[in-house]
Amino acid sequence: MNEIRLGTIGSGVIVQSILDGVQITEGISLEAVYSRTEEKGRELADKYGVQKVYTQLEEMLSDEEINFVYVASPNNLHYGQAKAALLHGKNVICEKPMCPRMEQVEELMALAQEKRLMLVDATPTAFFPNLGIVREKLPEIGRIRLVMSSYSQYSSRYDKLLAGEVSNVFSPDFAGGCLQDINYYNVYLNVTLFGKPQRAVYYPNMCRTGVDTSGIAILQYPDFVSECAGAKDTWGENCVQIQGEKGYLYIEGGANGMTNIRLCTREGESSFNLQDYSDRWLCEVKNMTELLLREDCGTIRKGLEVTRNVIGVMEEMRREAGIIFPDAL
Repeated sequence: MNEIRLGTIGSGVIVQSILDGVQITEGISLEAVYSRTEEKGRELADKYGVQKVYTQLEEMLSDEEINFVYVASPNNLHYGQAKAALLHGKNVICEKPMCPRMEQVEELMALAQEKRLMLVDATPTAFFPNLGIVREKLPEIGRIRLVMSSYSQYSSRYDKLLAGEVSNVFSPDFAGGCLQDINYYNVYLNVTLFGKPQRAVYYPNMCRTGVDTSGIAILQYPDFVSECAGAKDTWGENCVQIQGEKGYLYIEGGANGMTNIRLCTREGESSFNLQDYSDRWLCEVKNMTELLLREDCGTIRKGLEVTRNVIGVMEEMRREAGIIFPDAL
C-alpha cells in the first residue's frame, strides 16, 4: 500500500491527538471528516487543512478517495460504523473498545477477512516499542506470581456528573464507564502478555447512571493473580508491576504510557526505553502507519485475536458486576 487516506468519524480530544500525529507522519493523510453537524465538522477540517466535510456517513463511505475509515465515535457506535465501512470496501482503524460484545468483534473480523480488508484495533499499547522489551525481559523475573496495574485519570466529566450532567462516558446508553475506558488498558496489557485469564471478576464503584466511575478487576491465571485498578474519579501514579520469584518488572507510565521499563533482580537494576516519541499518540500513529503500509496481515490478525479475548473478558466482568448496556447500534 502506498498511502493511507483517512476519513474520520468523531471529533473528540483523542481524534485530534491522532490527527496531530498524522500531520507529521509520512504515508498517511486526512482526506475527509464526518460529523453530524456541519459546524463541528468544518471546525475540525479547517484545523487540519482539509476541504471535505460530510454530514451523511453514507456519502463519506462512498468517497473513492478514502481507503481507510478511522472510527472514534462513542463506544456504542463503533460496531455499526465499522461494519458499514467494511461493507463499503474501506479498511478500518477503530478506537478501543472496538465493540461491547465479543460476538460483534468476531463478526467484524470475519467480514474484514471476507472482503480482504484491514481491520485494526487502535489501542495504543499494541504499538509501543517498550511492549517488546517487557516480553523480552519477562523470563528474567522467573515464575510470575503477582501482577498489579494502576491507571487513574480524574475526568472533568466526573465533575459534571456530580453536578447532575451525564456525558457519554458515564452513560450505559453509550457503553460508558471506567472499565470500558481507563481500566481497559490494564486488562488489554494483561491479555496481550499472558492470554485470556481463567476467570475475571470486577468490583466497581458505581454511579447513579448504572456504570462505574472506578473499580478493581481481578484476573485469575493458572499460576498467578493479576489486579487491575482504574479510576475516572481519582488520580494517582500510573504504573504496572509484574512480580516474579526472581525479580520484578516495573512499567512507568502504566499500560497506556509505558514510558520506561525497569528490571529489578537480585543481580541489580536496569532501565530500558525504546520509545523515541514522548507523545504516545505520535508513537502510535508512526508505528501503526508502518504496519499498515507494509500490509502486515499476520500481525494485524494476531492483534485482533487479542482484542477479541479482551472484549470477552470485559463482557464477562460487566455481566457479573451488573453493568448492562443496551444493544449496540
